[in-house]
Amino acid sequence: MSSALQAFGLRPAFHPSGLDRAQALAGGITSGYSSNILKGQPVLYSSGVIVPVTTTGAWSGAFAGVQWTDTTGRFRVSNYWPASTSYITGSCTAFFYNDNSIVYEIQADGTMAQTTVGQEYNFTNLTSGSTTTGLSQATLGASTYVGSSSQGQMRVVDLSPVPGNAWGDSYTIVRVVNSQSQFFGSVTSL
Repeated sequence: MSSALQAFGLRPAFHPSGLDRAQALAGGITSGYSSNILKGQPVLYSSGVIVPVTTTGAWSGAFAGVQWTDTTGRFRVSNYWPASTSYITGSCTAFFYNDNSIVYEIQADGTMAQTTVGQEYNFTNLTSGSTTTGLSQATLGASTYVGSSSQGQMRVVDLSPVPGNAWGDSYTIVRVVNSQSQFFGSVTSL
């Protein structure tokens, strides 16, 4: 039973083709970027680099990790971007999942019923997470159902088949797809 909130952000569950590969984006994070970007945190493109999603609206995928050479010449690999880190120009590569066909798992911040399949919701706790584990604590907002008059950030497609998880649990883990992709619809710029 999912009775404890132990959020892990967005975790790729599968891709219909069987390949859920993270994209490598050279120079993908601005040197000195002032916010943490945690593994599993929803991200979007902004001026050619990725940044964490901090509000409702379009998103492109989920952060997967980063590698860079710091200003002392030491090569670093991390599952999260530490805030205000500087690197040697040209040494940073950010990894993130951004294929719109990927099905993700995410924990809801409340109970979800089977009737939520096909419904759209928004993220909550977008900037929460741990710099010890490097994991995001972004959740699906159980109370953010947008109804038929609006578009949510993600659509529920199934219950996650992890042991002890069931519809109606206190913090249900569900499978979702991106329903407000930054790559499609009415997004004006990247």
